[in-house]
Amino acid sequence: MESKLLFMEAQLIQKEEISSLSFTNPIKISQHPDLIHQIEQATILGNTHHSKVAIYFHDDSSLKKVETTIWAAGSKFICLKGGVWIPISRLVEIKM
Repeated sequence: MESKLLFMEAQLIQKEEISSLSFTNPIKISQHPDLIHQIEQATILGNTHHSKVAIYFHDDSSLKKVETTIWAAGSKFICLKGGVWIPISRLVEIKM
């Protein structure tokens, strides 16, 4: 699991910047053991309370953090408010 120091070094970005990021290079990511549960809970919060969560993920260059609402989750991607998609394989952790 990632250390707290690593999370502090995550680059905070805006949701609108995600579509310009690249997710093409294969990289190994250490994901939180309860990530699927975190995705489910964050999706419920997003749809019922429009609550934002902190999403930590890797693009091809570094660890990023975005604070936004998750509207839907599939088997390979999460969908954020505004139709922005992030591959689940690139998620590290979601903090409510």
